Order: sequence, then C-alpha cells, then structure tokens
Amino acid sequence: MKYAIIGTGWIAKAFADGVKIAEGISPFAVYSRTREKGEEFAGKTGAEKVFTDLEEMVLCDEIDAVYIASPNAFHYKQSKLFLEHGKHVICEKPITVCPSEFEELFALAKSKKLVYMEAIMMMHFPNRFLIENAIKRIGKIFSARVDFSQLSSKYPALVRGENPNIFNPEMATGCLMDLGIYNIYFALYYFGKPEKITSTSLKLDTGADALGTAVFHYPDKQITLTYSKVGQSRTATEIYGDKGTVVVESISKLVNISLISNNGDMEIIADDTEKEEVMSWEAKDFFRFIRDYDACSDEYEKCAEFSLEVSRVMAEIRKQNGLNYTSVR
Repeated sequence: MKYAIIGTGWIAKAFADGVKIAEGISPFAVYSRTREKGEEFAGKTGAEKVFTDLEEMVLCDEIDAVYIASPNAFHYKQSKLFLEHGKHVICEKPITVCPSEFEELFALAKSKKLVYMEAIMMMHFPNRFLIENAIKRIGKIFSARVDFSQLSSKYPALVRGENPNIFNPEMATGCLMDLGIYNIYFALYYFGKPEKITSTSLKLDTGADALGTAVFHYPDKQITLTYSKVGQSRTATEIYGDKGTVVVESISKLVNISLISNNGDMEIIADDTEKEEVMSWEAKDFFRFIRDYDACSDEYEKCAEFSLEVSRVMAEIRKQNGLNYTSVR
C-alpha cells in the first residue's frame, strides 16, 4: 500500500518515521507548496514523488491513502478532495474545524468503504489501558487536573510581531485547537461525557486563544482542564482518588505514568517512549482498518464516534469563548 503526505513540518516527519516502525509501509509521495521543500522532505522520508499541485496528486493512481498535516483550516477541503477520489485519509487533529464537517466526510467515506480517521496518538497507544487499570486501583475519584501547557516554539515569532499559523485564527488554530484537544480526549475517554461544561480563555491580539481552562461537571466529580501555548508546565496531570493518585506526565503520548498511594509509596506504571514509536500505533491502526475493513468496522466506527464527540465538546468551548473559526472551502 502506497501513501502520500500533505505537509512538510516536523509532525509529518514524525508520522513518516512512525510508519517505518510499523514496517512494510513507506511514503510514496509528498505534497508541498514549493518543490524545494518537497524534495528536501522526500529525501528525509524516502518518498519517490513530489507534487506541488493537489489536483494533480489526487489523480495519481499509485496513491492509496493520504496523511494530511496541513493547517487546520484546510483539513476539510483536502480530506474531501481525496475521499471523493477514492483515497483513504488519516488527518491530523483536529480532523475538522466543526462537527458537521466531520459527519459529512465520515458519511462520504463510509459510502465508498474508505477509512477516514483522526491522527490522535493517545487513542491508539496501548498505554491507555495501563492508565485505565491504574484508575481502578485508586478508589473513588472526586477530581482530576488534566494539563497540557507547553510554550510554543513559534512564540518568539509572535513576540516579534509576526503571525505564525499556529496563532492565526484564519488557519483555525490556537491553543484549544492544538493542545486542548488532548485534554478533551483524555477527559472524555477516562470519565465520559459531562453533564455540563464551563470554560474560559485568554485571547491574543491575533484573535486566537493563548490558553484556556474548562471544567467538566459530573454528578460525582469535577475534572479541570488547563492548556496553554504561552507557558511551560513543570507538573503533570493528576487523577485524585480516595486511595491514591495516578500521575501522567504527558497526556498526548500517555507516558511517564505512576501511581502514588496515600502512604506515599510510588509505583511506576510506564516510562517514556519516543514520539515516533507512539505515532506508529496510530499508523498501524489506520492501515489495519484499511486492510481488514469489514473485520475492523466496529473498532473503526467507535474511533469515529469518539472523534465526533470530541469535536462537539470543542465546538461548545469555542462557542462559550467567542472563538469563531472556519474551514477553507
């Protein structure tokens, strides 16, 4: 099976490296707006062809699937183009800007027996089950603090007065759409859909959100989500039970996990794992869903249902905070 990559950023390179770990699969083509960048990226990943025109790329019969790592605003348009031409699509998070776009494209994919999947590491890495088991051991849970605060590498450019894509509302980006989505996936996966959500955000001069907080309200617990692209957290996500605490250093990779009992004893549940290896699991599932479409249909559709629920929660948080993003059509 041959796949193509749209985008030449670090995340596209990490995915390509992850695919190599998955074995037996390698990139066939890459799309870039400039041939120079495309050829440079192809040299790093082993891709055979470089395209600078998506309309030309989508007509290439040798391409079976595509990985999309373009700015968020282009996800809908590009995904639709390739699905309409019979290509399987794995798209970086968030898979679409709004829930209705995802529903439309998932229906399109289903009508053609194609796989249309969000590239989200935590939903495919087996460490998620280790956390599930650890949570069962800490008794009744009343609260948790789910944090992903990471100073953006593009922040110095923002300070200089530039407008990097990641802080540009026209690209449908900002902290919630970049980091906060991991908080939402984590909270929904481990605690389910909340009865109510309250949220706040702090906007930059660009109009994008720099940081945000959301509280998920349940009948028996409250889960607090914090995320920021303008500051670096030095602590970890913590889930508080009446018999102990589960600590997760990275909610995007689900690594460096420990359980601390009430008497202070610490048990290491999982150590660190290289990002490329974590990403290899989403690549494995994507290609497995394609290869064994009928046999994996239930698992694949559950992933899609979860992506849709996350998209709905993100839409609610954006609505509460006046974050009005649109897709390029």
